[in-house]
Amino acid sequence: MENGEAVPRKADLRAFVLMADEPLVWKSGLSSFSRNPDSFIVNSSQGGGFKDTWVLSQ
Repeated sequence: MENGEAVPRKADLRAFVLMADEPLVWKSGLSSFSRNPDSFIVNSSQGGGFKDTWVLSQ
């Protein structure tokens, strides 16, 4: 949000998968996003940010 308005950003979603006899995809993940709306860089060490992400439905 900028000045109370949603601004589109580039983002990646990292899903968490538990590997076992039956692999399980966790209902959460980590979203990395660009702080600059014109940038494709979403890496936090390159100035991007990150947020926890929850999947509420399938």
